[in-house]
Amino acid sequence: MSTILKGIAASSGIAIGKAFRLVEPDLSFEKIAISDADEEINRLHSALDAAKSDLKTIRDHAMANLGEDKAAIFDAHLLVLSDPELIGEIEGKVRTNKVNSESALKETTDQYVSIFEQMDNEYMKERAADIKDVSKRILAHLLGVQIQSPSMVAEEVIIVAEDLTPSDTAQLNKQFVRGFTTNIGGRTSHSAIMARSLEIPAVVGTKTITSSIQDGDLLVVDGMNGEVHVNPTSEAVQKFEEMQKNYEQQKAEWALLKNEATVTSDGVHLELAANIGSPNDIEAVLKNGGEAVGLYRTEFLFMERDQLPSEDEQFEAYKTVLEKMEGRSVVVRTLDIGGDKKLPYLQLPDELNPFLGIRAIRLCLEEQDLFRTQLRALLRASIYGKLRIMFPMIATLDEFQSAKKILLEEKQNLLNSGIKVSDDIEIGIMVEIPSTAVLADQLAKEVDFFSIGTNDLIQYTMAADRMNERVSYLYQPYNPAILRLVKMVIDGAHAQGKWAGMCGEMAGDELAIPLLVGLGLDEFSMSASSILKARNQIKHLDQKEMKVLAEKALSMQTAGQVVELVKKETEL
Repeated sequence: MSTILKGIAASSGIAIGKAFRLVEPDLSFEKIAISDADEEINRLHSALDAAKSDLKTIRDHAMANLGEDKAAIFDAHLLVLSDPELIGEIEGKVRTNKVNSESALKETTDQYVSIFEQMDNEYMKERAADIKDVSKRILAHLLGVQIQSPSMVAEEVIIVAEDLTPSDTAQLNKQFVRGFTTNIGGRTSHSAIMARSLEIPAVVGTKTITSSIQDGDLLVVDGMNGEVHVNPTSEAVQKFEEMQKNYEQQKAEWALLKNEATVTSDGVHLELAANIGSPNDIEAVLKNGGEAVGLYRTEFLFMERDQLPSEDEQFEAYKTVLEKMEGRSVVVRTLDIGGDKKLPYLQLPDELNPFLGIRAIRLCLEEQDLFRTQLRALLRASIYGKLRIMFPMIATLDEFQSAKKILLEEKQNLLNSGIKVSDDIEIGIMVEIPSTAVLADQLAKEVDFFSIGTNDLIQYTMAADRMNERVSYLYQPYNPAILRLVKMVIDGAHAQGKWAGMCGEMAGDELAIPLLVGLGLDEFSMSASSILKARNQIKHLDQKEMKVLAEKALSMQTAGQVVELVKKETEL
């Protein structure tokens, strides 16, 4: 029977395909007495060999698509599979206790996991996660149960999951994955951002998709309207195929704007930039006509690995991005760890409220060795392009001055060592905290630029966790309170002859763009896949008219009123 599930439109487009459920398999088993230990151990080794084969395939895929650092995760898993002490203990339990391999495996690995989890060393605690992962894979092969992995997809499918982790999304093969849909998440969740960078349609936050469908069900993911159609009629599929074709034609028309400047209908030039997470993303930036990189999220260099990246590793990554952008500006955000982003090898205390705790610049000012290493790598790379350095989560002028002082110290140290550094590096801050927006007129005297991070600015202004579906209604980019804060930042920058950009998801939102043009935003940074659509929209906007629209919006009472106003005035 055909049904429709409502969710949140996370990435535009229409995807049609069979459902591929990425869910936890049932790995329950019974402890069974065995009579032939040799036969049972042979069964164990068959499962071990199959698990090794899986991991080698996944590792090779990760190496080819994501680089050595991501592939190293699976090398660690292969080492666990080849550990003679671990395997020997499992075999010993099979022989001594005359039990099936499933029982011996679980008993042995549970002991190892318990030991590692009780260690003070964070790196060793992470090894517990490796053992759990490997144990699950061996157990699945013993039970004849398939563990679904996005990297193993070899036909056109729609991925269906509770949520997609960074490692899940990193393994998605765009050749076969037509789109995805999840139970949880919002427009600013990691999986949504990844979908936009991969340019595949996605609907998140459906709440029940994993329990509402079966593997092989025909799905239509409508990334424009935030709907998932389950087993639609042939007539409905025909309609969606037509929508899909129209959308692709529209994208082809937008592609003609690739090499054009971003100019409003009354001749005002604006800059359209892209948000990236690694040097691999530059290809999409250039393909979509990006004029700059407005946000390089450097934390991805530090995540999903066992130790901090060295100064030289960081230098190579930053140098690659600057070179590939061929003189276009690149805004690099210094390490933004904390909140929902953790580094397992950094032994940081647990916090009751990590989003309001030691994160981003606060962490870097505490862990200065880590901060100085990153700044040196950036400064060394600065001669290969147009570098702009941006500090995240600045709440006070003192924090900015402290961070800038460390940066200038490292610059002088490099110069004293005979290492060249660009003398044309702009230093700015992200505006994510209401106090920073309110004080923008003063901060603008000290910084070279502002970039407004609306994902967190909205979260902190509305006191609502943006990852919590129950308060997702408070994620209101069009709320007059948010618009007033954005205006404060832009006006504060312009009063001092500085520029103001935006790198939150709001910058690529077609309802927000007319307002932002009217408020005088200079730079819009978004997912690369959104750039051409935004350029097409902006060329039809008159900034003088949008200024009047923005002034009306600032006097509204609710986000809903603002949305209605924009739709009415711009025919969206």
